[in-house]
Amino acid sequence: MKLFNKKIWFTLLVLCMMGGLSLSAQEADGVDASMLEVLQNNINIVWTCVAAFLVFFMQAGFAAVEAGFTRAKNTVNIMMKNLMDFSMGTLAFYFLGFGLMFGVTNGLWGTSHFMMQGTDVQGDDWNWTFLIFQTVFAGTAATIVSGAMAERTKFAGYLIYSVFICAVIYPIFGSWAWGSLLDGGGWLENLGFTDFAGSTVVHSIGGWLALSGAIVLGPRIGKYGPDGEARAIPGHNIALAALGVFILWFGWFGFNPGSTTLGDGHIGRIAVTTNLAAAAGAFTALMTSWIVLKKPDGSMALNGALAGLVGITAGCANVSPMGSILIGGIAGILVVFSVLFVDRVLKVDDPVGAVSVHGVCGAWGTLAVGLFAVDGGLFNGGGLKLLGIQALGVASAFVWAFGLGMLLFFTIKKTVGLRVSAEEELRGLDIGEHGMEAYSGFQIFTTQ
Repeated sequence: MKLFNKKIWFTLLVLCMMGGLSLSAQEADGVDASMLEVLQNNINIVWTCVAAFLVFFMQAGFAAVEAGFTRAKNTVNIMMKNLMDFSMGTLAFYFLGFGLMFGVTNGLWGTSHFMMQGTDVQGDDWNWTFLIFQTVFAGTAATIVSGAMAERTKFAGYLIYSVFICAVIYPIFGSWAWGSLLDGGGWLENLGFTDFAGSTVVHSIGGWLALSGAIVLGPRIGKYGPDGEARAIPGHNIALAALGVFILWFGWFGFNPGSTTLGDGHIGRIAVTTNLAAAAGAFTALMTSWIVLKKPDGSMALNGALAGLVGITAGCANVSPMGSILIGGIAGILVVFSVLFVDRVLKVDDPVGAVSVHGVCGAWGTLAVGLFAVDGGLFNGGGLKLLGIQALGVASAFVWAFGLGMLLFFTIKKTVGLRVSAEEELRGLDIGEHGMEAYSGFQIFTTQ
């Protein structure tokens, strides 16, 4: 019996190497079909867990980017916010958000597989895997907001809105687009809306919430002069920001390929489209900033890579490699002009460019599916139908997230308070909110 088992597993190993996991029992030369199914299921679980862990590591990337693009006196606050939005968001998503997003009813107080089980550990293995994978996505949507509201937000207010984002705002929109991934079903996906890994579901939702938060909060002290002209407030560590971008780029290989939730050959192709878009976005943002700002701006190039990643997230499984280059390249151009527009025209203070990277480029990437999708895209003979559906999804996301975001942040502002005092802002939130310094003994505090 032991020899028989060895022969079976040797055959299965060969099949894995040959990409034959989906073969029928006859095609597998007598290997038991149920064992192949078990093996495929376990491979799916392992791959999806690995992808979830990569996406979780993106929290470190966001923390580094936001800290690097802001001033040293707020570094502890940035790190604490990225720690706690994931921690609070995890609990909120477990107890309520997951049920709203993937439960049978997919409405308010939707059925949750996990909240109802309590301490039961006998649940289906795939459900637990799916929960952790979706949890890290919810955390990403919440943490996007922190960058746009950096350097002047009350920590208590931040904790409150992180809970609401992960418990209600993100999950309900997610149910409209992704509900059928488990037991639900949403009206957008029923129309044919395509957002494979979340350009809109995750990134635009986070970006539009960031926009509403930054508007209600107001700009940092000294950001705009008496004449309304925008003033640069340089970040304290571009090297740290660059490291954060590389971490995010790395984590995106879990974000996009991991959204297959299958250990099969599609992973490699999606990784290629993801990487090409990021590279194209970094290049076009660099060149655009060189032309517009007369210097090859490092911060713009870094955000260009992120813009390309956000842009390709919706269509990474549906476009060709050439299409991904075009999507990422256009995103890199868009992010430069969007950052300048938000800063100088809208006069919304977004220290890290979160609105432009995630909101604007997320919307672009979702629309781009309607243009470049191999099956149904306008440029591939599919007509305007898919593009119209994608536009509806983009518009719905903006109305939902921006509208509820304005309501949420205004309510927090009028109750517990959203913004720190002027004195705390000038001294830095590390001292005022947390009573410590990130670089003890190295900082000189000024009123700048």
